[in-house]
Amino acid sequence: MISNFFSKSKLSGNVGKISAALTQIFTHKKLDDEMLEQLEETLLLSDMGGEITSEIISHLRAQKFSKTIDEAEVKDFLAAEIIKILKPCEKALVLSESTKPQVIIFNGVNGAGKTTTIAKVAANLKNQNKKILIAACDTFRAAAAEQLEIWAKKVGCEIIMPQKEGEDPASVAYRAFDFAQKNNYEILLIDTAGRLQNKQNLMDELKKINTVLKKIDASAPHENLLILDATIGQNAKVQMEVFDQIVGITGLIITKLDGTAKGGIVVSIAKKFAKPIYAIGVGEKSEDLQEFDAEIFARSLLNMLKK
Repeated sequence: MISNFFSKSKLSGNVGKISAALTQIFTHKKLDDEMLEQLEETLLLSDMGGEITSEIISHLRAQKFSKTIDEAEVKDFLAAEIIKILKPCEKALVLSESTKPQVIIFNGVNGAGKTTTIAKVAANLKNQNKKILIAACDTFRAAAAEQLEIWAKKVGCEIIMPQKEGEDPASVAYRAFDFAQKNNYEILLIDTAGRLQNKQNLMDELKKINTVLKKIDASAPHENLLILDATIGQNAKVQMEVFDQIVGITGLIITKLDGTAKGGIVVSIAKKFAKPIYAIGVGEKSEDLQEFDAEIFARSLLNMLKK
């Protein structure tokens, strides 16, 4: 089995900035309607979503707390509610070694962090002495392939580049898969274009890449990942719906969670789509792409982790 694509989760501090708002709420320490309204607003502002927020507030209202309540009690309750939602999505990305190469397609809009995510995954696998090939299949943006090539050189990976500007992405994918098979590569990482302005073009392009890969190996691709930028909030749901409709997303990597006030979007996406969340990105270094751990994430969201 091939695993350890990401660093072990070691979040510290606060990925959601909910905690400061909670502290401000607990001035009179009484769980009354005013406090519940303030809590509701705080959760909505974190991009938790209306349905989840209403559910959590309803559960909180039903609790038999004493007349006075402290911040720690509410945080413990919120953490438990969030963990319940996130836990089913906590899964490791594991690939079989029985077929080589194992093919992972990285989907997502431009700016979501696809290129750097591929570089981080490649770096982690290279550190385990895996033989990795990268395919630059975003041939729409002139700089996309060149940027990926720079990362590939930094990491020390081979890369298959477009032979000309605007080359059919499926053609690049086919050449990469063929090369990977003939040269005994273990894993093929495929970058794709991510513009949503013309959804039909994107659909046709991504579907063709998947179809071409299946002509070589009916089981490929082995993963269709979606890279989502946490800072865009509820728009992430729209992207998830579009890409899932196109290729059938098998798992998520959620980036840019360092410093965002929108960490609740992870909970919202988990509730709506119930897809595996394989990793989260919390910084620029390769070790900042961390395995998703529901409990650690929930406690970090509420700034409950030990320093």
